[in-house]
Formats: sequence, C-alpha cells, structure tokens
Amino acid sequence: MKKVIASAGLLALGAVGVYSARADWAAGADKPWTISGTLRGFYDDNYNTQPNGTPGKQHSFGFEVSPKAAISYSDGPTTLSASYTYSEKYYDSRPGNKSDQSHDFEFALNHAFNERYKMDLEESFVDSQEPEVLSGGGPITFPLRANGDNFRNTAAVNFNASITKLLGIVVGYANTFYDYTGQPAAGAVSYGTSLNRFEHQITLNSRWTIDPETVGIFGYQFNYVDYISHGSLQPPNFPYESPKTRNNYTHNIYVGVEHSFTSQLSFSGRAGIQISDYYNSQNAPGGRAGADEVGPFADLSLSYNYMENGSLTLGFRQAKNQTDVGANLNGSLTQDQESSTLYAAVNQTLTPLSPNLTASLNAQYQNSVYNGGTSFNNESDTYYLVGLNFTYQFTHYISGEVGYNYDLLESDISGRGYDRNRVYVGVTATY
Repeated sequence: MKKVIASAGLLALGAVGVYSARADWAAGADKPWTISGTLRGFYDDNYNTQPNGTPGKQHSFGFEVSPKAAISYSDGPTTLSASYTYSEKYYDSRPGNKSDQSHDFEFALNHAFNERYKMDLEESFVDSQEPEVLSGGGPITFPLRANGDNFRNTAAVNFNASITKLLGIVVGYANTFYDYTGQPAAGAVSYGTSLNRFEHQITLNSRWTIDPETVGIFGYQFNYVDYISHGSLQPPNFPYESPKTRNNYTHNIYVGVEHSFTSQLSFSGRAGIQISDYYNSQNAPGGRAGADEVGPFADLSLSYNYMENGSLTLGFRQAKNQTDVGANLNGSLTQDQESSTLYAAVNQTLTPLSPNLTASLNAQYQNSVYNGGTSFNNESDTYYLVGLNFTYQFTHYISGEVGYNYDLLESDISGRGYDRNRVYVGVTATY
C-alpha cells in the first residue's frame, strides 16, 4: 500500500511541471514573520464518521482554502512565537451547509529571569470539527466528527527554578475548556451535555540532576474535571442524570527520568499511579456512593534523529480521560475511560529521489476501556489513525503536497464504529 501511495504522489507532483531547483532554506527563515496560503483538493469517503452500511455515511469531493500567519521573535532571555491558521472546507456533495470553518491560534512566551529562574506561558485555541484536532495531543476523548463550532482552549503557565546545581523544581498550572455544539440525532443527548467542561491541572515536579545526561523526576499532578452543562445525560423520558455527577478529582503520583543516550537519541518517561475520586456520584439516581478508582499512569517518549534530515518519535501514554458516552437507559452512569495510547511519527527527506522531497508518517493506536455503567463497564473502543504525507519544495516560495489519512474506530457499542479514508493534493505559497 505504501508503494502505491508513494508512486501516486510522485506522479501528481511531477505533473505540475514546475522547475524544481533545490530550496536550501525555507521561505520566511530570513525574517521574524511568515504568511502563507494553502489550496487543497480532497476526497472524504465518510465525512460524517457514520458506521458502514448506514444511511448517514456520505462521501464527497471538495476543496480547502487555508491562509496562515506566524511570528517568531527572540531578544536575549525572551522568546515569543505565535501563529493563526484559518481553514474553510467546501464539500461538493453535502446537502445543506456545504462549508466548514476552523480556526487555530497558538501562542508561546518564554522568559529567563536569570540563569536559575524562568517562566513559560502557552495558549492554544482551536475551533474545529475533527476529533484529533480537538483532543489537543492527548487521548481522543470524542472519536466522532461533530459538525458545528466546537471549541477547545488551553492556557498554561510553568515556572522553573534551579534550587541548587543538583535540584530543580517545576510548578505549573493548566486550564482547558471544551465547548461542543450540535446533537448526534433527534432525541439524543447533545454533545454539549456530555462533553462541555473545564479541566484544571496543577503540576509539581522535583528534578534531580544525576549526571549531565540524566535527570531524575519525582512528581505530583492534581486534576479537577468540572462539567458545566445543566442538561441530562439520560435520553428524554428517563431518570435525570446531571453531567456534574461525573465531576472528579484525580491525583497522579509518579517517578520519571530524562536521559540523553547520544546527541541523536533521547528518552523521557514518567510512570506511577492515578487515583480518581468521583465525589458527586452519590447525587446520581439510586444514590451511588462516591468511590476512589486506582489505576496506572504513564507517559513515555523516545526521540531519535537516526540520520541527517531523518527523525523518529515513539511514545506511549496510559491515563484516564473523559468520554461522550453517558448514562444507560437503566440510569447507570459511564464515568470515563482508561486509555492506552501508542503513537509514532517519522519525518524523512528522500534524498535518493530528490533533496526537495520530504515524507512524513504519523500513526496512533488507542484502546479505551469504559469505566462504570452496567451496560458498558469494561467494554472498549479501539481507535486507529494513520497519516502519510509527501511534500515537494518546487521553489523558494512554492511547495506541493499529496497525502492520505485513514481512521478506524472499532467499538463494543453497537452502531458506533466506523472507518474513514481521506485523500488530498495541495499547493502552498509562503512568504
């Protein structure tokens, strides 16, 4: 399959017929700002992420227009970066509203007060319909596509201090807000009722310098999930189940290590336990008592620059996450999920073919087990994501791309699983 996609990509790019002198530096590298515009044509065989064989599964050709502006600034101890990307997708065969709009704003500010103290600020805002975008890089809480304006906003601040040459601390706070609109079907619980929430995270890490290549970590994170909808997680005509019965406090206690094996190979890992307290569950129908859930917690990643213009990232995460699946008809509540996630990313310049041709491969496997509820407890969703992209730098300012994305959701819940294929070809101008 990879050979077929690679061949198609090379043919599509070769057909453009543009002089392809080597671009030794990317457009924008000589100034602190860049502006770009991308035009893509695409085919999506399941843009509503509906199960196979259902009337809701629809396919369409379309096109996407996406301008972007970015700035990067550095002055002594201070660095700043910011970007804004707008996208409008037009689906030729979709009835009714044929266009989707999305927004992505990213901001980061880093300042070193002196050699011992520094602070980082980050802000990320997205308005999208796609699950992998709204997840923000963590476990995919809601693996279905949601039409409409769906927001995720994350703001974070971290303070780093070197107490001694051997001991450092990191204190941080992050706040994430989710706001979904729309409804999966008439009479069903709305996305907003099951997903709208605040997530607060407080981090305290101690960092121990074992040697120049190794840092040991002992850390603690406190997470607070607060649902904000006043609706019911039950379908109409069934007992009322407030989303706030899913509120929880979670404590992550872990040890970790960051180690550089060589200048090209490094590892970062944290592992420990996760303790969750569903303190509001006693207010649910039937008066369920609140209880602690104890499980594993892990966040591991390996980065390897295996050759010039070639990099590999491998990772694994184990943690609880929220879910769109709510209460069953008998009034029994699904609290959340326990997710195991494997991911990999490869980026490589294909020098034997052309020094201007770059390939990237991204893959993710996620197995999420439901927690709570007599119908779905210990049932699972298994989610696969694969993305392959080829980019060719025709000139200093113009590049072309061709790519393919495949999504597969296998679910123990009837009528939830689906597969989805997306193919695209595009051109980007950057100044």
